Amino acid sequence: MKMTDIWTLYEADKRILGFSPHTLKAYSLQFKVLTREIGNLNIREVTLDLLKEYLAKQSERLRPSSLGHRIRFIRSLFRFAFEEGHIIKNPTAKLREPKLEKRIPKFLIEEDVINLKITCDSLRERALLEFLYCTGCRVGEIHRLDIEDINWESCAAIVHGKGSKQREVYFTTECKVWLKRYLKSREDSCKALFVTESFPVRRMDIPTIRYAVKKLAARGEVAVNVYPHIFRHTYACHLLDNGAPLDFIQGMLGHEKASTTQIYAQLRGERRRELYRRYF
Repeated sequence: MKMTDIWTLYEADKRILGFSPHTLKAYSLQFKVLTREIGNLNIREVTLDLLKEYLAKQSERLRPSSLGHRIRFIRSLFRFAFEEGHIIKNPTAKLREPKLEKRIPKFLIEEDVINLKITCDSLRERALLEFLYCTGCRVGEIHRLDIEDINWESCAAIVHGKGSKQREVYFTTECKVWLKRYLKSREDSCKALFVTESFPVRRMDIPTIRYAVKKLAARGEVAVNVYPHIFRHTYACHLLDNGAPLDFIQGMLGHEKASTTQIYAQLRGERRRELYRRYF
């Protein structure tokens, strides 16, 4: 069986399991790079040494985190082939990911957030900023949100996270006010919570949300790089500063593993250092 044949089966299996189109697109790109480098071999001809040679070349231009993504995909693909009986030995069983440096997430201080709020020049900008700041949602989760997902009475929303998992997030009364003002100003019938300002009106996609945040930050006097995910880190930092336990933060962020949330435990000391650097 050729590599392309096993990919067809693998992709179909992941679709059935509910993997998102974004994840499958990323996997598809990684598969194309793999077959371009090693060829469309019979899957039984692929060895551990061949894969290590391929990954060694990739490591020359990829960061360790990106290389780790490649390795996880390859392991997943060959584990599937092994479990389905297409190969009798899994060549990736001893394939290990590179060690990663533990990086402390960047975050915004309160002054930064205030400056960004002042800088907003449209209702959509302010509503989007408020929602990013007080919910800790991923950009993809905001992209998928519909108006009907909002519970106005309880200031809550049901978001669709990674792996088709749902969770409830909450927003402030201030955020509610700006969301309602924004929605009242719209004259379209699109069901999405955030839509484009150009015609025809459609759901804001992820690059458009990122661009909107970048455009807003460019007008503000913010020293740090501003992007949608930094609001998620800021949200976690805000919860931590106010005494929230890590397991609560884990649930609010929708982290599957507690180890993913543990990195925020380092923020207390880093936040003090950041405030010192900003104000001293």
